[in-house]
Order: sequence, then structure tokens, then C-alpha cells
Amino acid sequence: MEPIRRAALVKATIDEIGAAGSLDVTVSQIAKRAGMSSALAHHYFGGKEQIFLAAMRHTLAVYAAEVRGALAMASDPFERIEAIVRAGFGSSNFRREVIAAWLNFYVLAQQSTEARRLLNTYQKRLHSNLAYNLRPLVGGRADSVAERIGGLIDGLYLREVLGDRTANGNAAAAHVLAVIELEIGQGQ
Repeated sequence: MEPIRRAALVKATIDEIGAAGSLDVTVSQIAKRAGMSSALAHHYFGGKEQIFLAAMRHTLAVYAAEVRGALAMASDPFERIEAIVRAGFGSSNFRREVIAAWLNFYVLAQQSTEARRLLNTYQKRLHSNLAYNLRPLVGGRADSVAERIGGLIDGLYLREVLGDRTANGNAAAAHVLAVIELEIGQGQ
């Protein structure tokens, strides 16, 4: 039962933060949404920060699995870049509650060493994956282009969470891919 309950708490955490739009939720609210007692939630995770970090690890694992799956089907550097971008804006990742969790993850990383470490790991992997695949397309500009693309992705997430419309991952991915095509065109 423990893995099932942990998974329910992780999902409830993402949903509760999405509903509140902030980390201003209690373990009791998370546990209630998961259909269990707050004592059980504390037993499994210890506290709200640990529950939230588990939720972000889960979110990152889902993203990583989607990237790996999409990369396996890509045959050239541009297709691999496109796979990375589309995975970030896929329906598992680019939905209101997950976007809100991401925004709050950035806030928590300013105060929590563990959250900062997890965020840095994500950012370095994204940068590395983009730069590696950009190198054949833009040469020595790959690192700076990857940095700009990472910033654009972050910015689109931020705009989405602050907006009041339904998240549109296809439109967001199209924005990023259009910028990448411009960058590639400048490098040739």
C-alpha cells in the first residue's frame, strides 16, 4: 500500500498547489485530497517540503521519460531538439497544476538547498541536451543558444501560470521551435 499512498500524495500535492496557485497549502489539505490522514502523510514524507520535493521529482521523472521516448524516435539533431521541446510542453507537463508546481518549485529553490539542487540538475540536463543537439546546427554558438532557449521555456511557463486561459502546449512549443529555427538560420 505504501507506493500507492505515496503516489496518491504526490498527485494530491500537485493538484492542491495547482488549485491554490502557491505553496500556501497544508499537509492536511494535501492528505484530505489524497483521501488519507495528515498523520499518514507525515509518516510517509515527514513534512510539506518533502512531499513537494517528491512531487517535483515525480514531475521531472515524467518529463525525462517523455524526452527519452521522443528522442528514441528522432533521427537527426533538429528532430532531437524538437522532441525535447515538445516533451516539455506535452499534456503531462504543460497543464495548469503542473505549471503552478513548477513556479512554486522555483520559489522554493531560493530557500531550500535540496530544491535548488534538484532544479540545478534539471536545468543542466536541459542545457546539455539542447547544446549537444544544437552543436551540429549552430557550431560554437550552441551553449548560448541553449541558454536562450532554456530561458524562453521558463518564460513561457511563467506566462502560462500567470494567465487565465487554458494551457496550450502546442502553441508554446511552436514559439520555441520558431526561435530555434531563427537561431539555426543565423548560424548558417
